[in-house]
Parts: sequence; C-alpha cells; structure tokens
Amino acid sequence: MILRKRLITILIIALCAGGVYATGHFGLSIRQNEEVEVEDDSLFGHRETLYLWYTDEALTDYLNSVAVAYSEYQDEVRVMPVYTSGREYLETVNQASLHTEEVPDLYIVSNDSLEKAYLAGLASEVRLPKGALPMEQWFPETAVHAVTYGDKQIAYPFYFETSCFLYNRTYLEDWARGQLEAEQDAAAAEEAQQQIDEGQGPEEETEQADDGAESGENVSGISEQAVADRVEQTLPDTIDDILTFAYVYDAPEQVEAVFKWDVSDIFYNYFFVGDAIDVGGVNGDRADSIHIYNEDAIKCMRVYQDLNQFFSIDTKEISYDGVLQDFMDGKIVYTVATSDALTKIEEAKANGEFAYEYGVSMLPNVSEDLQSASLSVTQCVVVNGYSVKKEMANDFAVYLTQYASEMLCARTGKLPASDAGDTYEDADREAFWQEYKYSIPMPKMVETSNFWVELEIAFARIWGGEDANNALKTLSEKIMAQVTGGEYSEQYIDVPEELPEEYIDEEEPGDGETSEEEETSDSD
Repeated sequence: MILRKRLITILIIALCAGGVYATGHFGLSIRQNEEVEVEDDSLFGHRETLYLWYTDEALTDYLNSVAVAYSEYQDEVRVMPVYTSGREYLETVNQASLHTEEVPDLYIVSNDSLEKAYLAGLASEVRLPKGALPMEQWFPETAVHAVTYGDKQIAYPFYFETSCFLYNRTYLEDWARGQLEAEQDAAAAEEAQQQIDEGQGPEEETEQADDGAESGENVSGISEQAVADRVEQTLPDTIDDILTFAYVYDAPEQVEAVFKWDVSDIFYNYFFVGDAIDVGGVNGDRADSIHIYNEDAIKCMRVYQDLNQFFSIDTKEISYDGVLQDFMDGKIVYTVATSDALTKIEEAKANGEFAYEYGVSMLPNVSEDLQSASLSVTQCVVVNGYSVKKEMANDFAVYLTQYASEMLCARTGKLPASDAGDTYEDADREAFWQEYKYSIPMPKMVETSNFWVELEIAFARIWGGEDANNALKTLSEKIMAQVTGGEYSEQYIDVPEELPEEYIDEEEPGDGETSEEEETSDSD
C-alpha cells in the first residue's frame, strides 16, 4: 500500500510540475535583509548556506530577522529565506530540488501536505541536534500528531490556525450588570417588605443610599468583579446554552443576531462533528481508521440542523469576512472566528471603527452528552529529503520553531505551536492556544484530500433540511469507496429522532400577556 501510494504521489507531482519548471526560475523572489545578503564570504570566513522556502509574505520580515540572529549564534551557517507563491508549491519545491543547485534545504508547508511530501522524497525524518529536548516537551500533543506520519516525526510544528468562540464583551457586561441590579432590587424589595411586616421602616437605609449618591459612590454596590464573574457564567458551555441566552436576552436595537457564523465554510462548522468522526486516526495518516457514519455524528448533525430554525442563515449569502464585519459593527453577540480576527479587530479599534470590548473562549460543546472539537491546521518546517545539509537544516529548524518562536506572534500575528512560556500573555490568544490543544489536526492522507469539500457539501445539505442520517451515510460511502478502491456500503444506523427542547413554550408574564395563574387569580 505504501509503495503504491508513493508511486502515485510521485506521478502526480511530476505531472503537475511539468508546466512549472518550464517557466524559468519558478517565479521566485528572494527576500532578505542586507545583513543576510553577503556575496563575499571572505568577510566572514566560509559559510554554508541554507535555503528556507515559504509562501506567506507576512513572514518575510520575521524570517529575515531570525536568519540574521541565527547567523550570529551559528557563524558557520547563513540562512537565505526565499519567498515563492503557493501555487503548485510542492511541485515547485520538487523541481528546484531536482534541477537547481540552490536546493530548498527547508520549507514551510501545512501539515495536511506532509504525506504527499514524504512519499515524494521531499520530507525527511526529524533528526534532533545533540542536546535538544524531545518534541513532546516543546509542543502539545496536537502539534506532535500533526507532524507525525507512519510513526515518524517528519516536520517541526511552527504555527497554527484553529477556530474559537468570539463574543461582544460589552454586550455581556451590560447584560450581567442589568441582571445583578435586578437581583439586587428584588432582594431589597423583599427585605423592605419584611421590615414592614415586622413593623420597621426603611428610612435609615434610604438616607444612607442618598448620602452615597451625593458622594459619587456606586450606590448599587455591584463591583466590576461581580460583573466579570457573571459574564464568565453567561458564556455558553453548550449549544443549548446559546439558545437559552438568545431566548432571555433583551438585545440592543442594533443587534441583528445573537449567534451568527459562516455556515458555508467547514473550518467554522467542523467543531460540531470533530469529536464524533475519525479520519485517519490520531495522526491523520491511517486509511484503516475512518469512521464518519456513526450514532454520535448523526446526533451532532441534527443539533446543527435544528439551529437553522433559530438562526436562519443563508449559506449562499454568508461569508466569513461579512460575519466578522457584522461583529465589528455590533450586530452580533456571538460568532466563530479564526485568530486573524484578533488582528483585524485590534486595527479597527485603533482606528475608532470598533466601539466595544470583546473576548474569546473555547467553542461550546454540542450538548451535555456530545463534545465538540475544532479543526486545526499546523504550518510546519520540513527538512527536504534532497538536501545534503540535513544536519544543519535540522539545527536551524529547532532554532526557528522552538527558541525563536516567542516573537512570532508580536511580529506576524501568527500563533506559535510551541509552548513558549509567556508567549500568550494575551488572554484572547491564550484561548486559541487552549482550543488548539484539543483540536483535530487536518489529516494527511492523499486518498481523502477531497473529504473537506464533500463534508462541506454535506453540511450545506443538512443545514438546508436534508436528513442528517442519509447525508452522513452517503458521505461515508463515497469516501470509503475512494480509500478501498471499490464500491462500499454502510449498514444503516437507526437513530430515533429526539424531540427538540421547547425554548418558547408559553409567554412570560409581564410581556403583555396574562399568565394562566393570573387569570385564575383574577377570576377568583
């Protein structure tokens, strides 16, 4: 099986790269600081050069600065960061490895491409320098699983992306304060009535309250800590908690939706089924460990489908950028966002375009019985299998992903995968880190490369009203047919429909309607 996959992968890369190499120098533009661009090695003595390829231009300044710092630490090696477009990236790496002298010794790629890279000979097993700590001591399990293939660590985790729960903290604080004041007023009224019943008057307390008002004190006695504590209690642990809050929340006029997210993108939907399905096992590389169609997955997707009646969202009109803009405009209380939202919100706030406080927490569970798990992508540093400088390349990879990672977030906004001590002093970015630790890494298998497109289609159909059981069964059969190479049929799982909990079963007294108890009392 491995040999067959290796041959198929090499063939795919060769075919895709046919038109890439003919374009000349691959359309590359080398970006480096003046300190790195040294043509006369005699000024520093002979230095070996490592070529580091990357596709995200936002990394340019950071990688150049790390390269300069490394050259001061390791004066026998210089690192040349090379920026190239992401189109046919692995194919371009492959052609450069085979046909140029400037072989990319290292390159940055997402973890879901690692199987393809390894089978094509473009990734080599990690060889930690002498004295370096094991990867497990630097990174969470999620990151280690992301770079493991065939029980071998074939890359170094660099930085990650996942989704989290983003909320308007200003709205929640106002809500919490109102709840606390209402509770305080109710308690005061009860105490006053008790004093009247006991033949006492509340005059003394009233005078004290007036004195407090004149002195400018907070006469309500509600502390900011009490408000913060209530906000934490309000944050939802489950999807049911979101619906309960939406029912009782007296939203400001500008709020259009309590909860809104991009239901058209699997990255923001995946947490609904992330804990219920398995695609490739813990390392995402096992074709014999695919479990898409099961009872928990069906239940999770039914919960997802039921949300359409509470938060009607058009999959054809929705977009992540649009949702994020609505959040910044104060039209949404809760949403699901990736870490790029933090940078955009902070920029908007600095420009006076975001007038609220916000917060980030881990995504809620599907229900009390069904856990959630978000999807994550880990960008990795790979040592090229064609490099003749693997020992030096591994040494720099450790330096880049472990020792030099503390400034990555501040310089680029990207979240390092390493547990770098005080990297996440920011509580919101710390929340993304916590979510990442329990997330599901993107699988690496070539056979399931279209799984995400097919899953996204299944989500859209289920959101639109198609039976969740049948949709998941069809999806599983299609993916399993690809993996096994023949027709595949799942045995139907009979999961009875559960009656949805009624959130609005009768009008609350005080909203213009008279309760049954009041009618009985009036008739008496």
